[in-house]
Amino acid sequence: MTSLETAPSKTGLRRIAIDPVTRVEGHGKVTILLDAENRVHQVRLHIVEFRGFEAFVEGRPYWEVPVMVQRLCGICPVSHHLAAVKAMDRIAGYGALTPTAEKLRRLMHYGQIAQSHAVHFFHLASPDLLLGFDCEATRRNIVGVVAAAPDIALKGVKLRKFGQEVIRHTAGKRIHGTGAIPGGVNKALTPEERDELRRDLDEHVGWAVEAVALIRRLAGAAPDFYAGFGSAPSHTMSLVAPDGAMDLYDGGLRARDLNGAILFDHVDPAAYHERIVEIVKPWSYMKFPHIAALGAEDGWYKVGPLARLQTVDRMPSPLAEAERQVFLAAGGGRPIAGALMTHWARLIELLHALEVIRDLLDDPEITGTDLMAERGARAGEAVGIIEAPRGTLIHHYRVGDDDLVSWCNLIVSTTHNNQAMNEAIRAVARDHLDGRVVTEPLLNHVEVAIRAYDPCLSCATHALGRMPLIVDLVDADGVTISRAVRNADP
Repeated sequence: MTSLETAPSKTGLRRIAIDPVTRVEGHGKVTILLDAENRVHQVRLHIVEFRGFEAFVEGRPYWEVPVMVQRLCGICPVSHHLAAVKAMDRIAGYGALTPTAEKLRRLMHYGQIAQSHAVHFFHLASPDLLLGFDCEATRRNIVGVVAAAPDIALKGVKLRKFGQEVIRHTAGKRIHGTGAIPGGVNKALTPEERDELRRDLDEHVGWAVEAVALIRRLAGAAPDFYAGFGSAPSHTMSLVAPDGAMDLYDGGLRARDLNGAILFDHVDPAAYHERIVEIVKPWSYMKFPHIAALGAEDGWYKVGPLARLQTVDRMPSPLAEAERQVFLAAGGGRPIAGALMTHWARLIELLHALEVIRDLLDDPEITGTDLMAERGARAGEAVGIIEAPRGTLIHHYRVGDDDLVSWCNLIVSTTHNNQAMNEAIRAVARDHLDGRVVTEPLLNHVEVAIRAYDPCLSCATHALGRMPLIVDLVDADGVTISRAVRNADP
């Protein structure tokens, strides 16, 4: 943790706020404290929205939860849908899914990965990377990309649309579907739907290969900048398959340390709380998880594409694995921590997702009709973990004999990355703002570091009870009349 989290004294410091942070999902802001010489003394990413979904879920019937929790997010609802239903499989007493049901859930999930990664890179991140961090702010958006590089923009839109179609055919609709239910799925994939999805898939795989080549060229043209921008060396964590391969739907938890050595491996998802603990800080609604054995100071870690590519032993899809080897070689044998390198990793995962979708659609069992597992003894408590587009997503529930949820804990991908995002923007402030006249393009550097993590801020603010709260009463002229503060800096 760096000294830039909290200034030793705020006397004589002025405050700059980036409010709101743009081109991310949800609402957040960055505050920077500077002295008279523009020296940086404090940098914080604040999550300013509050939603409390964990409390909303309590008291609801368990079978409502996989549909209800999707309202956390409009970009990755499938991830919440599947993490919740994996927990409810156990709550309802279902054993192993039928082969067709598991493959349909995987197809749904990899469609989600493809559409979310395409949205992030082409719509949100590419304006910075293709047009430049200091491009005029009014052009630095997807419309600007369409004008400057229409072919790239169009392929990005079509890749996202394809992912949405995969979701529609498996979940029932593109956003907030209902396809997965405790014990299986409620909708088979017809041969006609399979053929529709399969028709242009090879072309989409080719576009993903082109996208990886694009980011590889960008990084290759400025290797030191890509490696060092917003660098926040940390531990990493993700699910891995029993053989150590990448598996974004299921597996055990693995964490590596700063040097790439394994901290723990193949941890049963139900035992996540023995490895990870969360703390709150008085200036953010988002919690700060860390590896329990290492403590809050040294135990923070990353999840998501940059972490996953370095946590797993291999990717089980040939084109993506070949690109992963090129990516790892760029690090020269050392763990890669630069924020911009996350975009490279994300596009390799986009390619991986499309390869997996192709394999699933070519599997004859994908159009089977045996959709529900056998039911056995119920459980009162269960955990569902999945690798969402932004990283590891944990859903943990307790359900009473009355079928109502009595307790819920969600640790979403952006929450895992909370400390890493704060460290990344402090690195950018130290390297690019400290001692310089602050301009809009320089402040955009800070936002670029946050965007690299593709944060979903509305997903990440849930808990009630000990979270900081400030309530201001202002008059018609905007003057604060009174302020109430609980567990927060006034």
